[in-house]
Amino acid sequence: MPANPKQLARRVYQGERSGIARAITLVESTRQDHRRKAAGLLAELGSLGAREGLRIGITGAPGAGKSTLIDCLGTKLTRNGLSVAVLAVDPSSTASGGSILGDKTRMSALVRNPKAFIRPSPTGGFQGGVSRRARDVVFVCEQAGFDVVLVETTGVGQTDILVSGLVDIFVLLVSPGAGDDLQGIKRGIMEKADLVLVNKSDGEFMSQASRTCADYASALRLLRSRRQDPDGFPVAMNISALEDRGIQGTWKHVLHLAEWRRQQGFWRQNRQNQAVSWFKSEIDERIRERLLADEELRARISAQEDRVRSGRLHYDAAAQEIVEELWSRVGQERVSGSQSVDNPQQAAK
Repeated sequence: MPANPKQLARRVYQGERSGIARAITLVESTRQDHRRKAAGLLAELGSLGAREGLRIGITGAPGAGKSTLIDCLGTKLTRNGLSVAVLAVDPSSTASGGSILGDKTRMSALVRNPKAFIRPSPTGGFQGGVSRRARDVVFVCEQAGFDVVLVETTGVGQTDILVSGLVDIFVLLVSPGAGDDLQGIKRGIMEKADLVLVNKSDGEFMSQASRTCADYASALRLLRSRRQDPDGFPVAMNISALEDRGIQGTWKHVLHLAEWRRQQGFWRQNRQNQAVSWFKSEIDERIRERLLADEELRARISAQEDRVRSGRLHYDAAAQEIVEELWSRVGQERVSGSQSVDNPQQAAK
């Protein structure tokens, strides 16, 4: 891995595959020395000139066919002359911390396509269906010149919506039956989806898929009314990724919605709001990291855990004590820093 962020940024900007892979590995790393280099890399990439691809998030329950859809859609896009990057996020084990990262194996056509780049990524325990560094990975792919960036989430359920805060178009993929029709009356992910695709609308599932699609269309009309939606959106439609039916129509809907939002000013507004949201999220994560990096505070947290476990202290009160101690230390650091500025000679001693 090159130590020079400027060198690596150039390789990414020129679309060099090994450079893109190394850059993503760097930005996903949790090592402190790598974090500093990653910050330099992202700054260098930004200085080379902004590139903007179309970001599409795809979520859905396990088994809905997300990888098959991406394989079919991505192949179709490359045949139309577009380059495609895929970020496939897999959940990390809460026991071992590892991930299977098997989505790439289910994209048999796209994985061999020279105009496509597939990157499996673990969540690393980050909640919401994507990894903590997903936004940085998407940025790297955009700066590498990919026209379309597809983000496949872990697909864990109704709360799997964090991806909607980093993409331009959010797609929910569902299967016929299996209780999916009942999800149409639930809020949460339904309020975020721009397109609801009922996959596996083929063979013996065709009639069931049509009923499921009608249920979703009805639910969308009841749940959604947003200024950034043109007439007719959000859309519910039947597709079959396996038989390549409805995929071209899906892409037409995506292009229409993206163009409308650009013309109305919602595209830029959404991206600006997303950047602020991820900024706030990063503050939360860094505060937590700093808290856990302090040995004394870690020991204090461990002691509180014992008190909570034994029932001697309620978890809410235990957390409040830790927060108060943290902010007390922050206040002491401020006073110490202020005294150093007022009396630099004393500080030097």
